[in-house]
Amino acid sequence: MPTVLTFGDSLCFHGPDGPHPADDPRLWPNLAAAAIGGHAELFAGFGWTARDAYWSLIGDPRVWPELPKADVLVLAVGGMDTLPSPLPTYLRQGIRYLRPDSLRRRVRRGYQAAQPWLARVTRGRPVALPAALTVRYLDDTLVAIRALRPELPAVALLPGVHRAPSYGYVHTARANAVSAIQRWADGAGVPLIDVAAVVGEHVLGGHGNADGLHWGWDGHELVGKAVAELIGPLVDRQ
Repeated sequence: MPTVLTFGDSLCFHGPDGPHPADDPRLWPNLAAAAIGGHAELFAGFGWTARDAYWSLIGDPRVWPELPKADVLVLAVGGMDTLPSPLPTYLRQGIRYLRPDSLRRRVRRGYQAAQPWLARVTRGRPVALPAALTVRYLDDTLVAIRALRPELPAVALLPGVHRAPSYGYVHTARANAVSAIQRWADGAGVPLIDVAAVVGEHVLGGHGNADGLHWGWDGHELVGKAVAELIGPLVDRQ
């Protein structure tokens, strides 16, 4: 029973009505694994970038016992890296630590109200993680895992698309990130899945979550099928 080790962001566990437990069979990692007769081991979080995936690999002891059992690695991070982040990441994420609670709530509401406007004014810059760092952390993750499992096949997902009002409908950094990841993948021998080609019409047509960012169940089915078609032959070869 193949094990599909997946590092991802909220697109891996968020459906049309909100987040779901990692073992929900409707989520694309589970659909992809089931299609090849296996199961998924998912490590993901809200807004995770490639850097967060690397930090999970080196810092989460729940990941470590899965490395010897994995039959294929899926790097499903990099999409959130391209989203506008008008505040530097350390300040944006630091809002959660503000006290008292009333201050934290006011600051969060203010930032959420300002973010769409700021994203448009700054034309989507800066982003959550620049493309050069996305590639760096994807490579760090791959190199670290292949040091232990040099024969483990790996695939990666290219950044998708969104129509999210919370980001001012801005996604100007995507093209540069796609090019950077493609160059890295070519050199590293990592097959890619073009998420935008698979699920772009679903998202841009308004068939996903009302937030304009996450996918509906039809989108999860499309991506799960595409991932399964790519990893199936790799697992069989193993």
